[in-house]
Amino acid sequence: MRKMNKIIVITICALLLITMIYHRVKPLPEGISYASDIVELSEDEVEFLADVTYQKDGKEIVDHTIFNEITQAIQSAEHFIILDLFLVNSYSNGERDYPTISSDLSKALLKQLENHPDLKVIFITDHINTTYGSHIAEEIAPLEKMGAEIVYTDLNQLRDPNILYSGLWRTLFQWFGQEGTGWLPNPMANSAPNVTLRSYLKLLNIKANHRKVVITEDAGYILSANPHDASGFHSNIGFKVKGEILFDMIQAERAVAAFSNGDLSHFPTEEELERWIQKSSLPKGDNKKLLAQILTEGKVRDALVEALVSSEKGDTIWIGMFYLADRDILQGIHTAAQNEASIKIILDPNQNAFGQQKMGLPNLPIASELMELNDSHIDIRWYNTNKEQYHTKLFYKQSKDQHTIIGGSSNFTSRNLDDYNLEEDIKIVTSPSSMLSAEVEHYFSMLWNNEGGEFTTEYDTYQDSLPVFKYILYWLQKVFQVTTY
Repeated sequence: MRKMNKIIVITICALLLITMIYHRVKPLPEGISYASDIVELSEDEVEFLADVTYQKDGKEIVDHTIFNEITQAIQSAEHFIILDLFLVNSYSNGERDYPTISSDLSKALLKQLENHPDLKVIFITDHINTTYGSHIAEEIAPLEKMGAEIVYTDLNQLRDPNILYSGLWRTLFQWFGQEGTGWLPNPMANSAPNVTLRSYLKLLNIKANHRKVVITEDAGYILSANPHDASGFHSNIGFKVKGEILFDMIQAERAVAAFSNGDLSHFPTEEELERWIQKSSLPKGDNKKLLAQILTEGKVRDALVEALVSSEKGDTIWIGMFYLADRDILQGIHTAAQNEASIKIILDPNQNAFGQQKMGLPNLPIASELMELNDSHIDIRWYNTNKEQYHTKLFYKQSKDQHTIIGGSSNFTSRNLDDYNLEEDIKIVTSPSSMLSAEVEHYFSMLWNNEGGEFTTEYDTYQDSLPVFKYILYWLQKVFQVTTY
């Protein structure tokens, strides 16, 4: 009997170990971790967008345009709208009057579906908006009744970052589902519906479809911003693009719908796209062209590391980031500094998350680590947040002959760049004299030098008396991967 019990225990442990390892390294779904072909675009086919919240003369100034642009794009669409958006809900803790971004988006889509019955609408999102199956997504469910194809990303198909917990969850808990009558407080906000214990168990896998993408026949948008009311005051960036690159953006979204059991017949056909999308018509020899490329998941990090390690003396690198923690990126920054590039980093101080006080992780210990290099080529400032976040994810490298811009949904963390979350960025290579370069340079200069307002503050502002404690806590969280970074 003891021998039999021993065999059973060994068998269970072996199955658990195999499950953990397999789902950590298993093949990715087809079309994930994607780098598109490089596409030539004209200057008027790329636009930089920025939302900034800042202080001026003791008052909070909210200068936001991104979701006005998205609403206009929806209102102009006649053939198709493809959305891939992470957080889409109105839940909050009621601490202030948030902008009604999520319901405005939903209403604009419903109206356009009503006005154009043949409009193809595909809405890809994350089950975080149903708190992992505990309730309906109030801003999304009505769209399905109007004929939109709603695709909830099948996160089970993705690799597991939280290897120990996810192995247990896959083996023991996933078979019970998540739906049911909720009885536990919602972790999203006080106003959100109660959730089941099984939803909490699903949540603890801590992975997501984190993309923020909108595409119509006229333009595509790659954003760092969520249409989430409680995120309505966050500072964010985005890019609006036109032309042939829309084909690549759509291909990246078809891949997500395909592995999530979406109905691909709702997507426009290749023939329809050829008719509806206006291709670039660049004159031969046009020296104002931009080279653009869609990057998803791990391909974002590949591009970032290449841009960093290839830096030379005289280059300037700007980074604006909500979370900075990935070791390859940090090593790339170190290498760029050794190459004598000037590196200027603006970070969110990680003090607030939807009304909850945070401990400054991961950015405080990471910033301390970078500054301890005592390298005169690295300089850091904190965004001067109040109760909002500096939610930007933007990289900008100025070299003598060309400038490189990479921006979108990807935080610089292992979870975002190691093929765990779904992410999408755009890489743009342009001449130093382009309008886009001027716009991005102005953005960083304005924030760094506090031009017209109080945007950023000195590095010493947030380095308190517990950097060692926070650094140790950061590493413990990093090793066991129980956080969103």
